[in-house]
Amino acid sequence: MALAEVRDVVKVPQGVTATVKDGVVTIKGKNGELSRAFRHPLITLEKEGNDVVIHAEEPRKQTRALVGTFSSHLRNMVAGAQKDFEYKLKVVYAHFPIKSKVSGDVVVIENFLGEKTPRRARIMKGAKVKAGADEVVVTGPDVEAVSQTAANIEQACRIRGFDPRVFQDGIYITAKGA
Repeated sequence: MALAEVRDVVKVPQGVTATVKDGVVTIKGKNGELSRAFRHPLITLEKEGNDVVIHAEEPRKQTRALVGTFSSHLRNMVAGAQKDFEYKLKVVYAHFPIKSKVSGDVVVIENFLGEKTPRRARIMKGAKVKAGADEVVVTGPDVEAVSQTAANIEQACRIRGFDPRVFQDGIYITAKGA
């Protein structure tokens, strides 16, 4: 019994263009341009009409998983080219009011648990951060940059040496969306 090849088609809507060259896919839309390299010896990417086709000759478990991963990344790129992704984080404190501000490519978190030294979280390239008194909003067309920036902010406020059930201060992700 011959096994069938693995193939997935990512639909590219009107107003968005996709180009594939040497394993690098570039998606352009009204929200900007996203580019990413998809290279694997068993997987090929081609453009058919306005759609991108991910193709693998061998239907093994690993290649099927990679085809699904590549198509998921491409769908996120198409969505980001049309509309920004947005993560909302809530600033929570009990005694010491936390102050957060953006300084260049870093979010500075001051007065966390009354600490003298401010904590810093790196902003990834392609993400924009707006820091308010009780909410931090991370937006951008690249879902990976936006989610990693939100995770960096959340991890910068991780509490060590205290019981997290008692000391619940920090900045936490409350909403994700496109």
